[in-house]
Amino acid sequence: MVLLLESFASEPDFRAVLQGLERGMREQLVAGLSGSARQVMIASLHRELDRPVLVVTHNMYSAQKIADDLQECLPQDQVLLYPANELIAAEAAVSSPETSALRVDALLRLAGGFRGIVVVPFAGVRRYQPERTALLGMTEELRVGQTVSMEAFLRRLVVLGYERTDRVEQKGQMSVRGGIVDLFPLTSPFPVRIEWFGDEIDSIRAFDPDEQRSTDRMESFTVTPGRELVADERRFQNAAQHAFELLEQQLAKMADRQAKERLRTEISREIDLLRQHAIFPGLYKYVSLLYPERQTLFDYVPKDAVLVVDEPNRLIETAKQLERDEAEWTTQMLMQGKTLPALALAAPIDQALYPKRFQTLYFSLFLRQVPHTQPQNIVNFVCRNMQNFHGQMNVLKGEMERWRKNGARIVMLAGSAERAERMRRVLEDYQIEPPEILTGNLQNGFELPSVRLVVVTEGEMFSQKQRKARRPGRQLENAERLRSYTDLKIGDYVVHQNHGIGKYLGIGTLEVGGIHRDYLHIQYAGGDRLSVPVEQFHLIQKYVGVEDKEPKLSRLGGGDWNRVKSKVRASVQDLADDLIKLYAARQASPGYAFGKDTPYQQEFEALFPYEETPDQLRAIEEVKRDMESPRPMDRLLCGDVGYGKTEVAIRAAFKAVMDGKQVAVLVPTTILAQQHYETFRERFSGYPITIRVLSRFRSRKEQSETIRGVRTGAVDILIGTHRMLSKDVTFKDLGLLIVDEEQRFGVSHKEKLKKLKTNVDVLTLTATPIPRTLHMSLLGVRDLSLIETPPENRFPVQTFVAEYSPALVREAIERELARGGQVYYVYNRVQGIFQIAEQVSRLVPDARIVVAHGQMPEAELEKAILDFLDGEYDVLVSTSIIETGVDIPNVNTLIVHDADKMGLSQLYQLRGRVGRSNRIAYAYFTYTPDKVLNEAAEKRLQSIKEFTDLGSGFKIAMRDLAIRGAGNLLGPEQHGFIASVGFELYTQMLAEEIRKRKAGLTGEEAEPQQPVSVQLDLGVDAYLPSEYIYDSAQKIEIYKKVAAAEDTGDIDELLDELIDRFGEPPRAALNLLAVARLKVYARRLGIEAVQRRDDEIIFKFLPARKPAVHPTKQTALAVAFRGRLLPETGDPSAVRLACRGLEDEALLALAEQFLIKYEEVTKPKGELQDVAP
Repeated sequence: MVLLLESFASEPDFRAVLQGLERGMREQLVAGLSGSARQVMIASLHRELDRPVLVVTHNMYSAQKIADDLQECLPQDQVLLYPANELIAAEAAVSSPETSALRVDALLRLAGGFRGIVVVPFAGVRRYQPERTALLGMTEELRVGQTVSMEAFLRRLVVLGYERTDRVEQKGQMSVRGGIVDLFPLTSPFPVRIEWFGDEIDSIRAFDPDEQRSTDRMESFTVTPGRELVADERRFQNAAQHAFELLEQQLAKMADRQAKERLRTEISREIDLLRQHAIFPGLYKYVSLLYPERQTLFDYVPKDAVLVVDEPNRLIETAKQLERDEAEWTTQMLMQGKTLPALALAAPIDQALYPKRFQTLYFSLFLRQVPHTQPQNIVNFVCRNMQNFHGQMNVLKGEMERWRKNGARIVMLAGSAERAERMRRVLEDYQIEPPEILTGNLQNGFELPSVRLVVVTEGEMFSQKQRKARRPGRQLENAERLRSYTDLKIGDYVVHQNHGIGKYLGIGTLEVGGIHRDYLHIQYAGGDRLSVPVEQFHLIQKYVGVEDKEPKLSRLGGGDWNRVKSKVRASVQDLADDLIKLYAARQASPGYAFGKDTPYQQEFEALFPYEETPDQLRAIEEVKRDMESPRPMDRLLCGDVGYGKTEVAIRAAFKAVMDGKQVAVLVPTTILAQQHYETFRERFSGYPITIRVLSRFRSRKEQSETIRGVRTGAVDILIGTHRMLSKDVTFKDLGLLIVDEEQRFGVSHKEKLKKLKTNVDVLTLTATPIPRTLHMSLLGVRDLSLIETPPENRFPVQTFVAEYSPALVREAIERELARGGQVYYVYNRVQGIFQIAEQVSRLVPDARIVVAHGQMPEAELEKAILDFLDGEYDVLVSTSIIETGVDIPNVNTLIVHDADKMGLSQLYQLRGRVGRSNRIAYAYFTYTPDKVLNEAAEKRLQSIKEFTDLGSGFKIAMRDLAIRGAGNLLGPEQHGFIASVGFELYTQMLAEEIRKRKAGLTGEEAEPQQPVSVQLDLGVDAYLPSEYIYDSAQKIEIYKKVAAAEDTGDIDELLDELIDRFGEPPRAALNLLAVARLKVYARRLGIEAVQRRDDEIIFKFLPARKPAVHPTKQTALAVAFRGRLLPETGDPSAVRLACRGLEDEALLALAEQFLIKYEEVTKPKGELQDVAP
């Protein structure tokens, strides 16, 4: 890209601007440049002048595009984007931490003297920021070996805005355990664990928030703030005092008693919070009191920076709009008594539009007067944007000849080296002499006649979105996400395998006969309580049922639970029988084996405009492998909404058609048929493949033509609704059937489907995720492919949870329309939906609004949605019918009315409907302000508030959906059974039954030997004391790991984890691990109990498992444990050791040494190594 910058720098107009800057001109106007040419100019300026540049543009969307281009032209670390919240209302909402982390990072780098290019939307330059030197003082350098009092450091963390929790999983949290402090700074990609020894920092380690295990050691670390707005104690006190004075002044001016009262209670509460130095949601309102210096980004940029104002006339419009929005917002807040008129959030518009302290360049496409400016130099570039060739190479060839005649230098940009290679091949195929091909991505190409420079991007050549290279982020695997529901909270329902469903009351330590032990307390029906000792934790699972239904508690001691279990087992056995029958039948039936991939296939796949995710590639591999094998494929492809399942299907379809077979794509709704048709048509353009669609939208005539084509083989791919299951549709040679969302077809359709499926390869797609455990248990019976990595769409959906306010709705809609997008407004009741639409249209009179709900006649509903798809309307006000599969990439704002009335999984699916393109998408979940919520709704609202990408609401939604997915996969009749024993136990039973039956089929041994369960009772204190691990959730987690340890390696690993997370373990915790080690040895030797009776330890073997010991070895054993090994008594299955006078520690060590030695002497001949005779 340096080539481009150098060519641009030789442009005479560019030199003129450069000279103007060097001569110290205050204002210059640059016209004629648009799109990427502008960004290339900014980058060249920065290179030539070596001065910082501040680019101000009108909104976030445009700032993002500018920053992307600049990052292509310059090294990544020289470009900063400051992602401002453009909506004032968004400040008050609970929102995802990603963007505020980017903001803090940008401010800290600027305060530290960053001299690159900063891109910021207008809303961002107006915002008041913390005073620059104060913000720099809000960081803390730590080094290993440094002396810092831990108390002082913790106080410092409070000032830095960290919130104290039991376990650090999200940004802005900290936790303290003994001499260990964990914290997760906003700007850091990982949390950090700092360990003290006295007052000295002993070690600093990064750790993984899911596993809670340390990953890398560090020598030093800079602690940055835990949230955006932080200030020290003094500033908080001053702000509180100042706010109190302002409140008094305001109250003196007011007459209305009620309004005064409202204002006094609201603001006084917040003033108290300020005095306590607390962090609260409304803190952002007090920025001008915390930082009376009133600095903005302009104060953070070095004095010699060049200010670039992008499209000043557009900025002025944005400014007016912002002013209107803010005025309305403030009025509304004042009416609710939630703010004071004197609390300013941002600098006055004029001050932000015309800061006179920088040398300024105004970039405008047309030569127009910019109000309030007197440019000393006006430059008008001659520059054309590149046309789109849409893959028409002959047009490109003509153009290139013309450019070459004029002696132009042609540069083509390709996304990566292999794409550059492909470009070269394509050009050579058309006898076009390839020009210079560089790797890089710009939004668009351009032509600069003055220096004879022509830039063509890959996107213009092939008319498609450019590939973005994947930036490997830390993806949370769903497996990890799902693991964290096992955290038990008090009040959760649990399932005990032998006693049934109860309510968890907490974990406690009981002392019995001088021995401490931890127990889980569970309450059953009728108030009965059961205390389960630690070593039986594995019998307990968290109850996970079907959506929000509360389970019925079991009775202790009755036969009810066993009856329930046997009912479920019978149903599971039938299910396993069916699955195995299907599996066997499929193994036996012949199918068509497709050939290997053709070169066409590779070329077709290279045309995919995005980078494939690893899961996608794996799924494609699996599907192709199935197609190439002679047995019929029956694969289920699960992937979340928008995770690229369609592309997998398209590649399979292409493969089938290349082998001369026909493909049928069956979808549940007309709208989806239309959408798939568009997608397929676009992907197959340029190939001689005939695609037709069969649905009610086609006229009689079209339908009969299509059916005729299918019969004669003229149609290669048929996409249709259940209409294509009708008798009159017959295929000439069907090779592949793709079914989308099978669970949404009725029973009769499914029967017809089965007939269609015989001996044909079938690929079923579904968007409902399927739980990992279930996937594992069905392995080998049903072929499943999971796509779990989200595609590279750069931005997570920005999720806000806020009280409903007309201002918020209006601003959100206007903002989306301003960037040419569309909006979903979800109101989940048919009654009153038209009034809501009316209300929206009053708020945004210019918006074209259409209503859709499930009770409309079908044709009308489809017409509404299709018109919306074609961009005839801007806002779709609908019930939640949009959660089902409609893909409208142009919709990037979602507003949900009364989100507290909807299930989390519904919200999750709705949220997946936006953010399908490469723009930032916004989701606003609103709830009615100040109404009294019932407990369930309040809980749900709480989870919704935590619904940003990593919050727990998100995890619960994932779980609900996963369970719904399980129901769909196994058939709806299983729902009740899953609910009656809980999901975990259900899948466990299913896996067992399937394993037995598969063994029967393949003749393997069915029952693996059941591991011995060892009873250990040595009368030693072996537990986790509360002073060592205080938080009960983490305590249970460690106990579970102890129970799951299978060999001594696991136990050593666990000891490392304890030291890493909680510091040096006390004696009782070390005993717990020693007991676990004994269990491992005992299990291997077939010992069922190790007990202490008076002064003896008795090792009791399972009746048939006591190994024979050779007499000579018996002697060796007696010698090794002289005086300890007691002679055999009447019970031949027991071995006894004397342990008089031993302390706990020595006792455990003795037992362990004995078991190790015993294992050596009983090894069979072939395994004898280094054993002394």
